[in-house]
Amino acid sequence: MKILIVDDQQLVLLSLEKLLSSSGYEVISADNIMDAIARYDSEKPNLIIVDINMSNLSNAESLNESGSGLEVVKYIKQIKKDSTPVMVLSGNTDEEVIIKAFDLGIDDYMKKPLSLSEIGARVKRLIGSTIEKSVTEKTNSKERYIQNKCIGVVIPCYNEETRLSSDEFKSFVHKNLGYHLCFVNDGSKDNTLAVLNELTKGKEEYISVYDCIKNGGKAEAVRLGMLHLAKQNQFDYIGFLDADLSTNFDDFQDLADTIYNSKYKLVFGSRISRMGADITKQSARVLISKTINYIIIKILGMKINDTQCGAKIMTKEIIEKTFSEKFVTKWIFDVEIFMRMKKIYGSAKTQELILEKPLNRWIHMDGSKLSFKDSVKIMGQIGQIALHYR
Repeated sequence: MKILIVDDQQLVLLSLEKLLSSSGYEVISADNIMDAIARYDSEKPNLIIVDINMSNLSNAESLNESGSGLEVVKYIKQIKKDSTPVMVLSGNTDEEVIIKAFDLGIDDYMKKPLSLSEIGARVKRLIGSTIEKSVTEKTNSKERYIQNKCIGVVIPCYNEETRLSSDEFKSFVHKNLGYHLCFVNDGSKDNTLAVLNELTKGKEEYISVYDCIKNGGKAEAVRLGMLHLAKQNQFDYIGFLDADLSTNFDDFQDLADTIYNSKYKLVFGSRISRMGADITKQSARVLISKTINYIIIKILGMKINDTQCGAKIMTKEIIEKTFSEKFVTKWIFDVEIFMRMKKIYGSAKTQELILEKPLNRWIHMDGSKLSFKDSVKIMGQIGQIALHYR
């Protein structure tokens, strides 16, 4: 039996192709509406799985509902009068859209996030299956989820050979199929690049390495990684995270959940100590950190408690407008992101577009690249920023 999958995000296509192929189905795919209709006509599939929100339009602009997977449904059910089952797999939870999909004749509507196990069960209900999966395979599929958005995450690395938690990174992308981790090797002098290349093996669709031959500092590593991912159409949002996972994936996912379907264009973590949160900082750094934050807030002229937390997620619009040019500083480029937004949107509008979200956990990790001496240098960099963006 043949299944046609229609989705503009490669992470989703790859995950579904692997699931359905292992279940004995022949899988064909399309990443835009026009190709989907052409493949339906030529391949005559037994089932179609389609997403509703399609950003990769190809020539679909000429269609009445360009960019909507419902156009594929309409073609099959209304124009061709075909009884071939159609399933929608989408993060769109708009009741009117769902009702319209059923009015057009779909057979099932699956809301993301959704486990591979449930998707497999729904497919089997509609067209059957010739292969019975083992208990282990079924359990594995239950733990793996198609996310409602595709997220790219940049992780800068400089001499991180001994601190990279390979198992934790692999486990995260194995379970969360809407994420892609892009490690940026910032000219490391140790064995970091080899460790990163080993980390990608067998996970090439979900983990990649962007190698910078020369060390340019964290600011440049993050900037290049963000611009690299922003070129790919499949990502709805892109963020960055520290390699030592001082901010863990649970908190990063909270940031992602917050920016979904909101007015915010940038959501960032805040290491504010509060009841119920596990925020652990070196005592020697606390006073320095508070002093630096105080000066930064005065320069920014905005209500932000923690600009320097290494966990942020944003839209491609923010990346295009604030990452195109090199940052003035190597460490406190986060402040420059806000300064550039302020220059583009104005202070009041910028405050409306950003959200500072307190973390549930942040742990200072041994081996930090920022020394006490560097903390003093930051004061000079703050001065650079003040002069550059005044």
